Amino acid sequence: MDFGDNFEQQEIDPAAEFLAREQSALAGLEDDLNPPAAVPQVKTEDNGTLESSESFEMINNIESHEQTNVNAKPPMEEPEKIKKWREDQKTRLEEKDREEEKKKEELKVQAKKELEDWYKQHEESITKTKSSNRNAEKNFVAEPTEIEPGTEWERIAKLCDFNPKASKTSRDVSRMRSIILQLKQNPVAIKRV
Repeated sequence: MDFGDNFEQQEIDPAAEFLAREQSALAGLEDDLNPPAAVPQVKTEDNGTLESSESFEMINNIESHEQTNVNAKPPMEEPEKIKKWREDQKTRLEEKDREEEKKKEELKVQAKKELEDWYKQHEESITKTKSSNRNAEKNFVAEPTEIEPGTEWERIAKLCDFNPKASKTSRDVSRMRSIILQLKQNPVAIKRV
């Protein structure tokens, strides 16, 4: 069955071939690495199986590490302009911090003054409201308590505030106001049973 073609090839382990190719390609790079990486040695036996040895060459690694430290360049010094800029920047930031603290203190003083003024104004408005309520109560108590027929709506109209300047927080009472004013001018006769 031999047709002249030799199909019998030696069995080669593809992993071993790949590792051997990579080791030969990367052989010079391990000296350049800092710290050098320890590469386990891989042996192939005659039957094509791989064996990895656990031994690392520590002495070579230590010697190469010491050599790289000796050859290491000292850190570069900053140029004079950058040093000057850093110092100027530091002084500018310190100045800004001082100005900010001054402004904070000024705002605190101003806020305290405004708050005291508001409390004073609020107290005055409360005092005025209390005195006007007391006067209105005295006038209400001084009026006769008997209700005469036909005067009911006048009395109600006296109790209502017909000021058209309503605040924005209160409800719109213009319709009620107009109805009460109509009833005051044209009272409805009340039938008593």
